[in-house]
Amino acid sequence: MRFAAIADIHGNYLALEAVLADIRAQGIVEIVNLGDMLSGPLDARRTIEILMPLDAVHVLGNHDRYLLDRPPEKMGSWDRPAYEQLDAAHLDWLHAQPMTRVFCEQVFLCHATPGSDEVYWLDTVHPDGAVALSPLDRIEQLAGGITQSLILCAHTHLARAVRLRDGRLIVNPGSVGSPGFRDKHPFPHVVEAGTPHARYAILERVDGTWQVTFRHVAYDHEAMAALARRNGQPELANALATGWVK
Repeated sequence: MRFAAIADIHGNYLALEAVLADIRAQGIVEIVNLGDMLSGPLDARRTIEILMPLDAVHVLGNHDRYLLDRPPEKMGSWDRPAYEQLDAAHLDWLHAQPMTRVFCEQVFLCHATPGSDEVYWLDTVHPDGAVALSPLDRIEQLAGGITQSLILCAHTHLARAVRLRDGRLIVNPGSVGSPGFRDKHPFPHVVEAGTPHARYAILERVDGTWQVTFRHVAYDHEAMAALARRNGQPELANALATGWVK
């Protein structure tokens, strides 16, 4: 069993196109998408028009949910621009996607954690703003009740793999389209990938054990940085251009 996991596209259609091309070049057919597909001051419409016909398994992220569960005037600065680009058919497609699901009976899919689409799982934000690997006890507690041997999550935009003491593997594939961002919950912090590459993961079961390969894909990140800058988001533009939040 071999498949690709993508996540956190955030309207970056050029990064998505590059990742899909790389997946095809690896000879991979099956794809799972862990959400946060559209929100951001980039191109939500072109992104969803790539995703809707794609033969992939999708779950919603918190920003996807924000496009569905509140009026535009209550949306944030990343969600409102995306919503304005979408029509009823796009929103209907989003509505049809679940928050969690099981893929091929062996893989549990969620955006952040099984119980919340807004909580970091493999990473913890400390009061001083440092972002670090979560304690194993906390990671395992949040995995309680999941029987699948492979668990996939996203949300932090940071690629990580953690093997639990019972042998289960939890993987965050990293972000396809957003290598850095700033947030204030639960404490003010920044997340930075350090390079502008589009990221995803290849998962393969070999002799009964899951293995993960993280892929970093070059694409025309300067074009997307320029689009973010034109749309009034200089900080996101810097992240797209460099992988660092400035």
